[in-house]
Amino acid sequence: MDLFVGLDVSLRSTSVCILDSAGELVKEAKVESEPASITAVLEKVAGRYRRVGLEAGPLSRWPYSGLAAAGYPVICVEARHMRAALSARINKTDKNDARGIAQMMRVGLFRPVHVKTERSQEIRMLLTARKFLQSKIIDAENNLRGLLRNFGMKVGAVTRAQFESRVKDLLEERPHLALAVAPLLEVRRVLCAQFQHLHKAMQRMATDDPVCRLLMTAPGVGPLVALTFRTGLDEAARFRRSRAVPAHFGLTPAPYQSGEIDHGRGISKCGDANVRWALMEAAGALMRRNTKSSPLKAWGRSIAKRKGQLRALVAVARRLAIILHRMWTDKTEFRWQAQTA
Repeated sequence: MDLFVGLDVSLRSTSVCILDSAGELVKEAKVESEPASITAVLEKVAGRYRRVGLEAGPLSRWPYSGLAAAGYPVICVEARHMRAALSARINKTDKNDARGIAQMMRVGLFRPVHVKTERSQEIRMLLTARKFLQSKIIDAENNLRGLLRNFGMKVGAVTRAQFESRVKDLLEERPHLALAVAPLLEVRRVLCAQFQHLHKAMQRMATDDPVCRLLMTAPGVGPLVALTFRTGLDEAARFRRSRAVPAHFGLTPAPYQSGEIDHGRGISKCGDANVRWALMEAAGALMRRNTKSSPLKAWGRSIAKRKGQLRALVAVARRLAIILHRMWTDKTEFRWQAQTA
């Protein structure tokens, strides 16, 4: 008997629904969100499991890895497709969602997504922690600027290293304000120290990784961009064609057509926003700050003259994604000079 399973995973519990090939209900259960608990339910039902489906999300990787290690044909389903399929159900409950997922597995109405490796998840965790500390440093600085502005004291344009000394200079004649400002400066000092710790760890990680070292030979690509692109792509073999990479990260146009209406809406902005931001940053560095000439830079400048700087940056980011994937696939460094075909 062929069996199809739907899992509605939440933080504490998971609803399990098992259907046969005819769509008849075989078993329903609600267990802890642990791979061992889920596999214990599946082992009690005799049959051949064809598909075990669950929705892609922050809670999906742990049960996915456990079920895959146990030998079950587990599939992680794209969240937008699953939401559209389950929206037809009037009553939204965990049990009904599990039934809907099981039906999607039975009829094949789903779009699978790639579940990243543990190594990519570890790198992404470091990058996320670094970004969090960076945002809190900016919040602390903006808060201090706003508090001092109420008393007519303007910090002005200063570097991160000069910020604390500038604030202390402003407070020399107002010592009573230092009671409120000093703790905030101490918090900012701790945040900056921990941010530098993570930043250096990120640089070491990029230097030790052979893929990142290869990607950093391209103009505008530093440790942050290389690690972000590596974790976003995870495995170069996922894409048979390099031209599919920009579309995966939302850098290609999104057309809108309905009847006589047919126009574009800019880029789709789907996929990993962090990778899209990293590619745009690399394109900006290549176009503005990188001094060494290359065919890619000359091509981007020609587009900027015809269509504007913003469109040129998007076009360069799109082409850079193709080049980086091809470099990773072929294990070749960036070519600064065009070669004759």
